[in-house]
Amino acid sequence: MTAWHQQNREIVAEPLTAGAFAPFGEVLEAAGEFRLINAGLCRRHHDRARLDFGPEGRAGISVFQAEPRALPYSFDLIERHPEGSQAFLPMTANPFLVIVSAGPEARPRAFLTNGSQGINLARGTWHGVLTPLAAPGLFAVVDRIGATPNLEEHRFPSPWIVLPG
Repeated sequence: MTAWHQQNREIVAEPLTAGAFAPFGEVLEAAGEFRLINAGLCRRHHDRARLDFGPEGRAGISVFQAEPRALPYSFDLIERHPEGSQAFLPMTANPFLVIVSAGPEARPRAFLTNGSQGINLARGTWHGVLTPLAAPGLFAVVDRIGATPNLEEHRFPSPWIVLPG
């Protein structure tokens, strides 16, 4: 692979913000508007994601434990779930990497969470695999449970490299 080609396959991780991530789903964080509950001792940031499980699915909560990775990070696989959304809620205060793409032909984007953010991927959003950057890589995942297939994968002919921002 030439130096030019390699450089063209590099992606710089950008901070995860609601505006930048909007084409792919929602950022789940305790920011913005809220209402006080529990005698004023709790801020409720209400209805933060559009959960979508399709007509044949139901909501399910699973726990994922993924091996941590490091930056720079090389990947050649993206996937999508055409039948439902998928939310990732970290169960530790560690940042993780989120890779998304408008499609297999588009240049992927990489986002770095700040350690207190989760994400909800909209139905059909192409994304990389769960990529924690520290152990234990523990996440609660809210996604579609159903009998119909809900996974499509695409392998790139050569890997992309995500660099720290």
